[in-house]
Amino acid sequence: MSQKHVLLIEDEPHIAEAIRFILGRAGWQVSHEPSGARAVERIAETAPDAVILDLMLPGRSGLEILTELRAMRGFVDLPVLMLSARGQGRDREAAARAGATEFLSKPFANADVLAALERIAAPALTGAPAAAALAGHGRP
Repeated sequence: MSQKHVLLIEDEPHIAEAIRFILGRAGWQVSHEPSGARAVERIAETAPDAVILDLMLPGRSGLEILTELRAMRGFVDLPVLMLSARGQGRDREAAARAGATEFLSKPFANADVLAALERIAAPALTGAPAAAALAGHGRP
């Protein structure tokens, strides 16, 4: 089986590096895009198994990116883990409406990011139905 691939769309270098480190140690290939303006293009280019998407990005918000992504053929079911420093209820609700698979508030434990990513990517990697893999697990 080929290496699992995630595209991390995060503008904060320290957060991006921490996520890249923990996921790399767990066997993930991590590509990084710091700009919201290029996010959709990079997702289409890299065809990742999953995306980790920050809510607030320069150039374009994570919600705008996710809304466009969900309207594109081939990306409707792509697992997306939304991150936000503003973990307010309305942000979670907006992420859910836009199509986020799961939501994590910053700051978060590295283990939580890995667990959430593995949980949401499992159906895509194993061919299992997404609803069964996510039942009862922190969907936004």
